[in-house]
Amino acid sequence: MAFSPLRFSVRRRLPELVAPSSPTPRELKRLSDIDDQEGLRFQIPVIQFYRHDPAMAGRNPAAVVRDALARALVFYYPFAGRLREGPCKKLLVDCTGEGVLFIEAEADVKLEDFGDALQPPFPCLEELLFDVEGASAVLNAPLLLIQVTLLRCGGFIFALRLNHTMSDAPGLVQLMTAVGELARGLPSPSVVPVWRRELLEAHPSPAPSFPHREYEQVPDTAGTIIPLDDMAHRSFFFGPREISTLRSRLPPQLRRSSSTFDILTACLWRSRTVALQPSDPNENFRIICIVNTRGRFNPPLPSGFYGNAFAFPVAVATAGELCSRPLAYAVELVKRAKSQVSGDYLRSVADYMVKNGRPHFTVVRTYVVSDVTRAGFGDVDFGWGKAVYGGPAKGGVGAIPGVASFFVPFVNASGEKGIVVPVCLPPPAMRRFAVEIQSLLTAQHGLDEQAVDGDNNNHKDQQTPFLLSHI
Repeated sequence: MAFSPLRFSVRRRLPELVAPSSPTPRELKRLSDIDDQEGLRFQIPVIQFYRHDPAMAGRNPAAVVRDALARALVFYYPFAGRLREGPCKKLLVDCTGEGVLFIEAEADVKLEDFGDALQPPFPCLEELLFDVEGASAVLNAPLLLIQVTLLRCGGFIFALRLNHTMSDAPGLVQLMTAVGELARGLPSPSVVPVWRRELLEAHPSPAPSFPHREYEQVPDTAGTIIPLDDMAHRSFFFGPREISTLRSRLPPQLRRSSSTFDILTACLWRSRTVALQPSDPNENFRIICIVNTRGRFNPPLPSGFYGNAFAFPVAVATAGELCSRPLAYAVELVKRAKSQVSGDYLRSVADYMVKNGRPHFTVVRTYVVSDVTRAGFGDVDFGWGKAVYGGPAKGGVGAIPGVASFFVPFVNASGEKGIVVPVCLPPPAMRRFAVEIQSLLTAQHGLDEQAVDGDNNNHKDQQTPFLLSHI
């Protein structure tokens, strides 16, 4: 299928620092031992698309957001500071009140030009979320970068880049919701932000109480680290029909007890491993499921807590087992990995971090999935209604684009609700991945690659051409 990417020009004003609108405390605040692990020391991009609203005629979305952001930073003042690193790689927020980076821009394109199915990868993302020189560092740099791009139709795009050590998806949505509430005229956020990062610090004498294979240091003996210089980016849609088909492949008891997350994660893990064509069937492949632990503490974490509060539980299988055994095998492994996560598990992670130098999670032969379907990105309202699309701007984790995928809520052009999953792989592996997914969703197996991917000449930044997606 031929593909003509959308191209447009963006005119940006000079970046500015938006500081809290009134004085805030000047202090040092420690991040938790979950926040400052190596695997979260990167910038994560989020993007929101908003339609024109005639009721907001005459109001500049960039000015509205900028003003509300300044007022929100009074409540969330650590975001206006800068990260410093103390002894033993401990991260602290120096609450300087300097502010966050903000860019106002205009694009010569209309929202409808993006098509009926807004999904990653987004065209000209680097223009919609401009990388200001010096702003990408983890330390001593702004903790948020926001760009509001006005469109010719009167709609706009809100793009944000977050230093992930500060917040996870629920914490970020809490901040964005606060900006939206203040933009709509509320005097203060409906949820009072709570710092309390000490709740997720290690014990005085750290002693991990769980094994943590998600942080094993694994040599790349088989050369399976994914190359970063030539990657294909595509999104795959899974609606009720696709999920039902995958569920039907499971034994009755597993069919009833497995969530959509379990089934879809197992399907993606297995298909991705097949697509990578591992040379050694005895090599271990991993799936890391990001699990929110907010409701798994006793007592629960306080309402308004906006730090990182998730775990990286891992399932491990050899390539041979994963590729040759039925989907049920991978589903069982995913369910078992998730079931071990509790408040005690996360505190064990904190102990492990301090005891082992805050290591990065395992990357070699690892795939990470994160479900943000209920995070609420699309519900953020700055006065123009809910977002047409709201969520991660692309797949990947930091500088490792092939490692992670997000599950994002999505409505396709036919009005069907489902989940869209951005995937990033080398082009040959992406073609094999598409074939494998298609085979799991049809009665036929081993479909010819050309039937799934008719254009082998341009593999970068294409929408998946499956008929299964209808997008």
